[in-house]
This record gives sequence, structure tokens and C-alpha cells, in this order.
Amino acid sequence: MHRSFFWLLLGATSGLAQTTAPEVSARQDDSVVFRSKVTLVTVPVVVRDKSGKPVGTLRQEDFQLLDKGKPQVISKFSVEKSGGIVIARTTPTAGGQTPEPNAAPEVIAPDHFVGLLFDDIHMSAADVAAARTAAQMFVGSGLRPADRAAVFTTSGQTTLDFTGERDALNSALLKLAPRPLAIDATEVCPFISFYMADQIVNKDDQQALNAAIALVMDCMHPPDRNTARIMALANARSTLEMGEHETQVTIFSITDAVRRMSRMPGQRTLLLASPGFLRAIDQDAGPVIDLAAQSGVVINALDVRGLYAPTTADASRQGFEVSIKRDFDKTAAIVRSGILAEFAAGTGGTFVENTNDLKQGFREFGAAPEVYYVLGFSPQNLKLDGAYHSLKVSVREQPGLNVRARLGYNAPRHLSTAEEDAKDQISQAVFSHEEIGSIPIDMSTQFFKTGESQAKLTVMSRLDAAKLHFRKADGRNIDDVAIVCALFDRNGNYLQGVSKTLQLRLLDDTLSNGLGEGVSVPMEFKVAPGTYVIRLVARDAEGQAMAARNGAVDIP
Repeated sequence: MHRSFFWLLLGATSGLAQTTAPEVSARQDDSVVFRSKVTLVTVPVVVRDKSGKPVGTLRQEDFQLLDKGKPQVISKFSVEKSGGIVIARTTPTAGGQTPEPNAAPEVIAPDHFVGLLFDDIHMSAADVAAARTAAQMFVGSGLRPADRAAVFTTSGQTTLDFTGERDALNSALLKLAPRPLAIDATEVCPFISFYMADQIVNKDDQQALNAAIALVMDCMHPPDRNTARIMALANARSTLEMGEHETQVTIFSITDAVRRMSRMPGQRTLLLASPGFLRAIDQDAGPVIDLAAQSGVVINALDVRGLYAPTTADASRQGFEVSIKRDFDKTAAIVRSGILAEFAAGTGGTFVENTNDLKQGFREFGAAPEVYYVLGFSPQNLKLDGAYHSLKVSVREQPGLNVRARLGYNAPRHLSTAEEDAKDQISQAVFSHEEIGSIPIDMSTQFFKTGESQAKLTVMSRLDAAKLHFRKADGRNIDDVAIVCALFDRNGNYLQGVSKTLQLRLLDDTLSNGLGEGVSVPMEFKVAPGTYVIRLVARDAEGQAMAARNGAVDIP
């Protein structure tokens, strides 16, 4: 899973007696960016019956997973349900007093996040109008109380973070407009499309070049054919450069949206509304697809052109070159939707084209299934060559079920280290709601008001270190425990994170006599008044066991 999580630094204290070498200490962690490798391939799967209803009663042994046609051992299996996560809330009192747990009603934390990504770089005014209307209807009737939506654009000029506020979402949608990065090429004389320019410059297509030359002669009236050829080539190179730039920015924007969504704690769906776009030979969607698939982001793509009919030729400009250009435009119309299909297929999403019912597309592909499965497997004898591996997921001995899952992944070019794997496990746990209890750890909160609009929130984790797995060395019982505390707002947006490593070097007497009420480690945050969801994660180095706890707190 590809995610970025910056570990902030705060000190910690220990109430234990110190010897020459301390038995317990807390080390500040350096800032780290997590980058996971494909050592465990995760495959989200949605199974529906003949009537289209999600099936949620399947077990691990019901599934078969093939990698390049070879059966794989499913080592990870979970059944996920949407509808909100119930989190117990504590209401701390001012002045640093320890709060009473469960003193306030529970918080329903969102668990389904829909990113609405509009390709305004390539969309026409008609595309924007149709997509906006469909999105407004989805926001008005398709979002459930525990769903959150965000608005992204490939131009970056219209954005809204995840929220459940319908008015804010509609306000952002009203700001959508076509925002091409280059001038409107259709107003240029002669007009040579990006696809045609790519054929001329990169493919050395003489038929395309001859058509462009004829268009130049008809439009610009150069003195001779050689001059027209020079002008046609210059036009093609300029068009290609502008088109490649727009595609590069678009792919970068999709990547950025996937990264932002990867930090949302729940099911993640990116709905890409686009008329499709072309790419040059060196512009690859593979890295974006891998990032989305490993981050648990499903991309559903919708071709906003609807029932597409290629532009007819100008009747005043008949001729062979016009016919050739029309053929290229028809081919381009087909090719430009191919990359949308790739995004959907590679992440287990759905691609819809040739339909004017965009409202149904937003409604169907933005809604979260009531239940879905996550399968994981470690590829055997995997070659580190970056090659594409096709996947197929099926349900054994239950015909008539519709199974939707990602269609493949790209092999890594090098394996991750043990340290990278550990960081990735922690990162995955931080951006999840799953409770894990392999390590005995408790959480409590308290706060001090430092002003009318600011407070210092302390999250106290208490670890029963006596139950950890230790390594014996130099007369000490050794283990390191990474503890991470992350703060999210009520809409699931990640706000802050603090990380500490608890270094345990316990003497035998200390370990055998117990550690009293455990080892306490404080994590401090500066916050404004509001409701926050807390995620506490711990992992020990020797036993490789983990704990994860959820909490919620109100700061008045």
C-alpha cells in the first residue's frame, strides 16, 4: 500500500527507576515517508447476486485467486461493511484531569469516501454541464449519513476536502468550468489534433503528414508544398508538446487525488469523470494504477461525452485530406477512452462509456456496496522485473454470482526491507478503523485550554509491557515498541500524527515483578475546539505484534 505519513516528534517520560542504562526510554522518531512495496498484493472484491445485491456470506475458502493463471494461497481475508464506524467518545475535563470513559454519546465515524475527480483540462462546456448536474443529483440523494465526498479537478483550480455538508459540495460543483492549459486548438488554422500530431511526430505516419500539409495549404496558402510541409511539422510538434503537457498534468492530478484518498480511514472510491485523453508513448498509467490498487482506492471511470459522435467535416472544405483527418478523429475518439478503461480495470473499478445517463453512472459508481471482501496474497517466486501480472478472482461452486475485482498488478523491481514492511503495517493500521488487540494497550485523554480558540490535547497510551515478547541480550530483556497516534477530524480528514519508539531494556527482576500499571507514553496535540477521532497504533519489533485502538474526543 503506497501512503505518505509524516512522523512528528515529541519527547516522553518514564516513571521507572533508572540504572546506569535506563530500562525504559522513549526515542524521538525521525520524519519518515512510508513507501510500501508489492510484497503483499491486496485485492478488494465485490460479489453480487443475479439481482445485483451484494453477497456478504462468503468465506475465505469460497474464493479462488489466480495470478497469471496459477492458483495462489490467500493469506489475508476480511469482510468489510459500510455504514459508519461506532467509536466510543470520552469528554475530557479542563485542567489536565483524566476523563471518564464513555461519558458522552458515541461518534459515528465515516467509513466510505468518494472522491469526485473532474477532468476539467479536457472537458468541454457541455461535458462540464452534464457532469455537474449528475454529480449534484448524487450529492443530493446518493450520499448516506456516514459517507463523505470531496471534489477534485485535474487543473487543481477547484478543490474541496472530504465533507458531509451538501451545501459545500454543491458550491464547489458550481465552480466547475473547462480549464484547458493550452489555447483552444480548434480555433487555430489549421487544426491538427493531438492524436494526429502524435502519428506525425512519433509514428512517422506519412498519410497523416500529407493530410496536414494539405490542410496547411488550404488554410494558410504558403508559396509551395515544401513550405507547407515545414509549417505542418511545426504545427504538429507544437500541438504534441501542448497535448503531452496536458496529459502529464492530468496523470499527476489523478496520482495526487489517489494519494490524498489513501489517507482516508475506510473504503475509498475515486469517480473519474472525463472525456478521455491521449498520451504519448512514454506516458504510462501503470504507476498510478499500482498506487491506487495498493492504497485500496477503486477508480470508477465515466466517459462524460455520453453517446459520442465524431465531428463531421466542414462541407465547404471537401477533399481527400478532410476525409483522412475525419478518419483520424474517429480513431482518436476511440483511443482516448482507453486510458479510462485501464484505470478502472487495474483497480477493480468499472468503466462506463457511450451512455447519456450520467446520473445513473454517478449514482451507481459513487455508492458503496454494503459489504465487500479484501483478499491478500504473497506472490510465489516473483521476479523483480516490473512485469504485469493478470489476476482472476472467482467464487467456487456458486454459479450466477458477479465478481468484480482488480484485473492485475505490476511486479516490484526490488523487495522491501523488514523496516519498510514494519512501517507499512503501521501506516495501514493508522488509516483504518480495525481494532487489533495483540498487544495490551489502553488509551485515555485530557486537555488544557490555552486560549479561547486553542487547546493542548494529550493522548495517554498505557502499555502492559510485561506481556511482550522479549529478546535476551547483555542481561537485559529487549524490545522496541513503535507507538503512533493520529488525529482525524469528524469528516475523516487526517490532521496530525505523533510517533515515538518505546525502548525497553528491562532487568530480570523488573520483568518478573511486573511493571505496576504499565508504561505510560503521552502524545500531545495543539487543536482548536471541535470533535476529533483518535487512532492509536502500536507494534513491537521482537514479537511483531500489533495493537490498534479508536477513540473520539470533544474539545469545547
